[in-house]
Amino acid sequence: MAVTKLSKLTVIAPKQHQERLLKKLQSLQMVEIEDVFENAENQPWLQEFFADYQQEAVTTYKETLHRIQEAILFVRRQGGNGKTREWQRQSLPLSAFEKNFQEADILLLVAEIEALQEQWQKNLEATQATTEAETWGMEWQNLDVALEEPDLASATIFCGSLESSHWESLTASLKQFDTVYLEMIYSDPKKTNFSCLYPNKLSSEVEGLFQRYSVKKEVTARSQKPKQVLSEAQKQLRELADQKKQLAQQIGTYKTKIDRLQQAEEYFLTQEQRKLVQKRLVSGEQFTVLRGWVSQQEQPTLEKELVHAFHGEVYCSFNDPTEADLTANRVPVKLQNASFIQPFEMLTEMYSLPKYDEIDPTPWMTPFYYVFFGMMVADLGYGGLMALVTTIGLRFFPLPKGTKRFMKLFQTLSIPTMIWGLIYGSFFGAALPFHLLSPAKDFMAIFGLSMIFGGIQLFTGLYLAAKENIRKKDYLAAVNQGFSWQGLLAGLMVAAAGKWLFQAPVLVTLGIILAALSGLLIVIVPIMKGKSKVGGFFMGLYDLYGVTSYIGDFVSYSRLMALGISGGSIAAAFNLLVGYMPPVARFSVGIILLVILQALNIFLSLLSAYVHAARLQYVEFFGKFFTGGGRAFDTFKPSEKYVDFEKENGGTNDD
Repeated sequence: MAVTKLSKLTVIAPKQHQERLLKKLQSLQMVEIEDVFENAENQPWLQEFFADYQQEAVTTYKETLHRIQEAILFVRRQGGNGKTREWQRQSLPLSAFEKNFQEADILLLVAEIEALQEQWQKNLEATQATTEAETWGMEWQNLDVALEEPDLASATIFCGSLESSHWESLTASLKQFDTVYLEMIYSDPKKTNFSCLYPNKLSSEVEGLFQRYSVKKEVTARSQKPKQVLSEAQKQLRELADQKKQLAQQIGTYKTKIDRLQQAEEYFLTQEQRKLVQKRLVSGEQFTVLRGWVSQQEQPTLEKELVHAFHGEVYCSFNDPTEADLTANRVPVKLQNASFIQPFEMLTEMYSLPKYDEIDPTPWMTPFYYVFFGMMVADLGYGGLMALVTTIGLRFFPLPKGTKRFMKLFQTLSIPTMIWGLIYGSFFGAALPFHLLSPAKDFMAIFGLSMIFGGIQLFTGLYLAAKENIRKKDYLAAVNQGFSWQGLLAGLMVAAAGKWLFQAPVLVTLGIILAALSGLLIVIVPIMKGKSKVGGFFMGLYDLYGVTSYIGDFVSYSRLMALGISGGSIAAAFNLLVGYMPPVARFSVGIILLVILQALNIFLSLLSAYVHAARLQYVEFFGKFFTGGGRAFDTFKPSEKYVDFEKENGGTNDD
């Protein structure tokens, strides 16, 4: 299997069926709907039949969704430690899910939570203002008069603050006036509050000093004495704290209704998607036109479902992608592989999807990644633990589809991990009584095995490069990019084997001849293809120089040996470390320590194998034949944030 063959879909329906049509297509989950206004090939018939078309304003559910999401977040954060009732993930048909949904009840529930949220916000604002009043009262509580009391007839009462570093200087400067009274009210390392009583006749001198030392006058609208302000603020803060506690308890009762809010979020996300897709259609006074893509395999099912649902009132047609579609890369890509290979599709997607008319590298990559990952981790215990954890997760936990896919990948990879663990004789770093290869003694054999696997993958990549060019009928490129390189590498290997392994001069001669002829082809083909023979010659020489990169490619496969040996050695070192402990510590703290250290090594081993096995595919393998750059098939379906919606045509949803 490979890239799914698609058909270009056109649907014409009476305008009154537009909403039902979108709902039906969303429940079928097999169509990608394109924006008819963005595709240039649609412009002629749009101009002819919908010249006066003006897109209608579409009311979306963004505001409602925002309200629901804010309500969920608010209840989670402020609802205390009460038990939360979450929506239990399950598989449901979309029609049944929407049919049982009570929109009015949910909006009423959201309004109730928003009312509590408003009260909570008012409490926060009041608490903040009262806290500021308390802080002010604490700083000025030693002042026995209200700041707003009127000045005396012949003197002035001044209250202010300045930087604490200037306080001593201000005090010293004011001591020259015998009739000026200065008192510190509050002080901390940054600020000092004070009051000052001085005769009006000294106003200019005293205020000049205040200006010199950047004194800030304390201005407040409070008419009470600071001690009264402090007392009332503290009393009010206690009342606000009690009110907040009661509000938290009241909010906490809504934690048991979070599942209903999540259900509502899923419902309105589904509605929102239909509204957004509605903008991609064109509607006249009588008809709606929809264009998109559907797999040729599902085409009969789609046609049958539309006939059954609309009794022949909806017209649909199917066409093969045109050459213009392929050239412009407008055809989306939908991978379809056997169940064993499907988990590995995520690795291809991480790199790039193939173009519609390009080979899907997933089936070719899978056996290599499968073997490489197992060889890098190579522990029977680690593999068994992977199999146990992933199987329990997939069997007993309602996981989102993306997480399920990831778990299935590691469940599949647990098998080669156990197989290579048996080959290396490793069980959580402990040596088993039997093994085929010992990482401690047979490292050169393991290194040689790594090189053999690398060579097989490189030759496979070159074969696929030739195969792709033959499919495109570019036979010279098939020779230049595939077969000639296979011959060159094979010749060098035969010559090396004849010289160092078998001491056979005949093999050395045959290898050199094969390599020389292949190298000659690498130089000649660009001359034959190029407009300039001289330019083609130098291009061929440059291509031939690329043989040096294959040395790096082969060396890269040594990581298969390095990671496999290092992971087992680290696990064995942890076991040895705990084994040196006294018996009492070994069977108490040692067990805990061993579990922690082994868990760390498992995590690092799996992460390293996952990354480095992928790197070998992306750089050494894909680089030989795969271009990528395809656009993913964007299935029109529900969001499935909390619910796994079933395809309503009797099939299974693997998208």
